[in-house]
Amino acid sequence: MKRLILFAAAALILVACGHQIPQEYTESDDLPNIYPDYIDVTIPVNMAPLTFQLDDRADGMVARLSAGDEEVVYSDKVQPSMSEWKQLVQSALNQKPAAIQVEVFVDKYDHWTRFKPFHIYVSPDSIDSYISYRLIPPSYVTYEELTISQRCLENYDESVIYDNMLCSEGANGQCINCHNYQQYNPERMQFHARQNLGGTIIAYDGKIKKVNMRNDSILSAGVYPTWHPWLPLIVYSSNMTGQIFHSVDLNKIEVFDTESDLIAYDVEKDEVMNIENDPAELECFPFWAPDGKTLYYCSAHFEYQDTIDHGKEFLMHTEEVKYNLYKKFFNPETLQFGPRELVFAADSLGKSATLPRVSPDGRFLMFTLAKHGVFHIWHHDADLWMLDLQTGVVRNMEEINSPDTESYHSWSSNGRWVVFSSRRYDGNYTRPFIAHIDKNGKGTKPFELPSADPDYHRQFLKCYNVPEFMRGPVTIKPQRFADVVKQEAVPVKYVSKFSK
Repeated sequence: MKRLILFAAAALILVACGHQIPQEYTESDDLPNIYPDYIDVTIPVNMAPLTFQLDDRADGMVARLSAGDEEVVYSDKVQPSMSEWKQLVQSALNQKPAAIQVEVFVDKYDHWTRFKPFHIYVSPDSIDSYISYRLIPPSYVTYEELTISQRCLENYDESVIYDNMLCSEGANGQCINCHNYQQYNPERMQFHARQNLGGTIIAYDGKIKKVNMRNDSILSAGVYPTWHPWLPLIVYSSNMTGQIFHSVDLNKIEVFDTESDLIAYDVEKDEVMNIENDPAELECFPFWAPDGKTLYYCSAHFEYQDTIDHGKEFLMHTEEVKYNLYKKFFNPETLQFGPRELVFAADSLGKSATLPRVSPDGRFLMFTLAKHGVFHIWHHDADLWMLDLQTGVVRNMEEINSPDTESYHSWSSNGRWVVFSSRRYDGNYTRPFIAHIDKNGKGTKPFELPSADPDYHRQFLKCYNVPEFMRGPVTIKPQRFADVVKQEAVPVKYVSKFSK
């Protein structure tokens, strides 16, 4: 490591907030160790202030953030105000490259060191103003204590969309999951209530209803949803799900489907129909392409033997189950689906592909890839991959992956950002990370969702699951949702095909 002693000729540098840059220090070629790691990340122009702190033992820390003529100095923790941050961002946009420079000075034993400066790059591409996610402990012991919450990305405001405890009744517990929106529209959303008072809650332009999607002609109620881009139509996978709890395996929990199909639900007519229900295929995680004419999903082939209990047989072969990516043509005029077509044969690589998500311009398909299975959020080897739908090129997104879990991901409405769940910091908690994606599908170094206190996520003992972008907040109050959850569910009618 190269070091040299630098003696400043001037007196201590003072700034408006009163913090001081040391007059005498040693210069280091090393980057500072900070948390969260915001070194050389790229952020949207409308992002909330990034806060960070030194992640080493020290007697003191001073950091200077500068862009153009703007300069602010902080000590201990870097926590810019909204006005300071906006001035830095706007000044950064007026220079090339558009960046905020960060200098970190560390005091150890009355000796100051100036670490190698780094940058926070500012993209003119904005990001949707809100994301929502499910907050849940990383354990099934207290799984009822969960919420679907929303966070404004332009500041630190967070609020609850629905609190699971509003309808819990002691032993009659429940679970809520799978929030989803039509084209980022917070006024058209759905989520599931499971077990006690179970049903699918659908909010559609101010109206809310609870639907009982169970029917003798389909495998189960809808599970993983995807709204059609403009039609009042939701496609679900219907799943018979099980779990294995490991005592030794690094992947603590294995979530799997012994059976799964694809169904479609008409929001206005309360009609449901089967799309794919081959007993030898395990279809899951559907997703509509933005053209509204293509439905992507994943499926694994598994044939049961009649002489063995199906549940026990599947448990013996969970690591052999590998999912491929498929698509089906859909005619929005006739509401008819075509046959399935193979998109990506992950099993040919000895891998399993899940969670296909198509960019808003229809160019790229991002998915997760792991050794086996369908529920990759519990697989430490899970990575994000990208398929270029124009060229057919498939690649590992090494620029945004980490040695630990990368899983559920969502595109911003302008296609320039993705948010995804990662366990990269401690291997236990999933937290939202955001990365810029350029027109060629190349990503930048991801950054953790910023908080007012940089140490907030390490002290907040819950996982962020299923991050989804929204154009604005859900304005329906949690208690109104709870009132609907307590109502009788509207039964669906099974049809063999939809009619206009």
